[in-house]
Amino acid sequence: MPTNRIHTLADVSPNTIGEGTRVWQHTVILNGAVIGADCNICSHCFIESDVIVGSRVTIKNGVHVFDGVRIEDDVFIGPNVTFTNDKYPRSKRKPPQILITTIKRGASLCAASVILPGITIGEYSLIGAGSVVTKSIPPRVLAYGNPARIIKSI
Repeated sequence: MPTNRIHTLADVSPNTIGEGTRVWQHTVILNGAVIGADCNICSHCFIESDVIVGSRVTIKNGVHVFDGVRIEDDVFIGPNVTFTNDKYPRSKRKPPQILITTIKRGASLCAASVILPGITIGEYSLIGAGSVVTKSIPPRVLAYGNPARIIKSI
């Protein structure tokens, strides 16, 4: 039977981590986050409390997942991907509402992508490295650039 492997240098507060999930060193997962089964959350990641991560998700090193992000099953999140949840950030001011950002089943976000709040990345879509995603992306397309544009169907 698989068991969770939480590195001793990780700071993991929630009790809602699925079976077989691995969390590596210097990762912080706040209380309230929900993490599915058989995930791999690499080192130096930060996951806030109002986040849902499906099963069999890979989150590579240096990823920041802020409140309002929903990641479905079988998603790949590349190194240094950053999610945002406030369109107009200011110090010491919370946004009036947290916008929900959804990454659909099987999507891949390549290294250093920035995902703006309130959008959806469609099933099995691929976001190219270094892209800034400012609008929702439909299913099964390749999109990249700043701002990200749809290049072709895949």
